Amino acid sequence: MVQARNITKSFQAQVVLRGVDLSVEKGDVVAILGPSGSGKTTLLRCLNFLETADGGTLEFDGETFQMGHVSKKDIARLRKKTAFVFQSYNLFSNKTALQNVTEGLIIGRKMDKAQAMEIGRRALDKVGLSDRYDYYPHQLSGGQQQRVGIARALATDPEIIYFDEPTSALDPELIGEVLTVMRQLAEEGMTMLVVTHEMSFARNVSNKVIFMEDGQVLEQCGSKEFFENPKEERIKTFLRTLSGEAQQVDM
Repeated sequence: MVQARNITKSFQAQVVLRGVDLSVEKGDVVAILGPSGSGKTTLLRCLNFLETADGGTLEFDGETFQMGHVSKKDIARLRKKTAFVFQSYNLFSNKTALQNVTEGLIIGRKMDKAQAMEIGRRALDKVGLSDRYDYYPHQLSGGQQQRVGIARALATDPEIIYFDEPTSALDPELIGEVLTVMRQLAEEGMTMLVVTHEMSFARNVSNKVIFMEDGQVLEQCGSKEFFENPKEERIKTFLRTLSGEAQQVDM
């Protein structure tokens, strides 16, 4: 479904992506893991053309695109098949939850307002916000705002959803409600590429893991293999560190 090859990206003298390859099949839930600064978010943004990669190729639904030379028309066409959930919600503060979900349908896709409203209500219902249609972002918790963001993504009927650390801005007690929605989507077969620090999600929900460090992919394999039989010593160290942190929290 999605094949990326040799993606490179620099910001002035700083090299952020160093020839990244990845593969996502329909129905995959892929967790992108790695330390901060490893290039995970930049990779995700390049795949959805929120950033322009310097080089590499992207194959999507059988079409191949040169990452550094994609026309605005092709980007617009590709984005009709994808959706992006931001870590900071990116909601319009002066619009209700329902309006935030329907804005892109009405303005961007020129959809009839009544049809957009119906789709928007169904999307909010799906993420457990059927009683929050008319609430503004400041009236919602962080978890509820992120669920509005997920509903906005679902309303466009995407083939794949990119999640950029969707729980990183949330208080610990609100993380579960967002992960529950994401687990539900995974069980329904939604294709998802998720940058996350939530190891429980990566272990129990994703079926593939990509581990990045210093702008490179060190490992790309099944989730079970990644957690139970990692090949790279760096990944073993990463997992040991996380295990130690978890034990300290439990204490």
